[in-house]
Amino acid sequence: MRISLAWLAIASLASATPAPVYPGYKVVWSDTFGGKAGASPDKGRWNLITDVQTNGEVQTYTTSSQNLQLSGGDTVQLVPRKSKSGKWTSARIETKSTFTPSAGKITSFEAVIRFGDNGAGQKQGIWPAFWMLGDAVHHGTPWPLCGELDIMESVNGLPTAYGTTHCGKGEKGGPCNEPNGRGGSVGSDNGWHTWTLQVDRTNGGDWRGEVIRWLKDGQVYHSMSGADIGDQGIWATLAHSPLFIILNVAVGGSWPGAPNGNTVGSYGSMMEVEYVAVYKST
Repeated sequence: MRISLAWLAIASLASATPAPVYPGYKVVWSDTFGGKAGASPDKGRWNLITDVQTNGEVQTYTTSSQNLQLSGGDTVQLVPRKSKSGKWTSARIETKSTFTPSAGKITSFEAVIRFGDNGAGQKQGIWPAFWMLGDAVHHGTPWPLCGELDIMESVNGLPTAYGTTHCGKGEKGGPCNEPNGRGGSVGSDNGWHTWTLQVDRTNGGDWRGEVIRWLKDGQVYHSMSGADIGDQGIWATLAHSPLFIILNVAVGGSWPGAPNGNTVGSYGSMMEVEYVAVYKST
């Protein structure tokens, strides 16, 4: 969506534009982030996370509108900020609902996302992501055995986005090449793009022929099959089990490295999301 000034002026009074409908698919869940500027996302759909810090990240997640807000123009903004004392804060939200890819169907997870306009020289350590974890992590199953599907990640403002899988029993290497994960990448920029992950279970019941695909703007840039994983139980954690969706902007961590004196927060380093939707083929 390209938002005009006139639209911004009246957006809080209007209904959000629905997620797109694609031929052969139905929307089973969506959020288009309508609402008053400065408000929180719908707490009936999202858990607002404040108690997670992993991978050596330095931010603290908050529910403050300084870090997490509806724009008033049918988007949600996740904004990292640095305080005068040097502390970083940011935002992370997770769907309350879980989604299990259906046998015989294609299940798609999709969001339209852009990034703030700061250049790479001002984004060292900034790490936005649109991703999913297996709900088993909420029930005692450790990472990475719970399964993780990263639909889109970007680090340090560089012109590349990544789609990655984490899985297995925690052994180094394994079917998902831990701890780095198994994935692909595609060129990208700060503009609006549609990021989609498809779990395709339409091959007639043989798990080895099932496929997970990563798409940018409708074009596949990476895929992985059950045969590639080679373990039915591990594949099931990724393609047959309940998953929940996460949006967050981390700061620092083992992958991007720490922020430095040139790293700038605020809207220039934010992640802005127009909609998140889950589809199933009909």
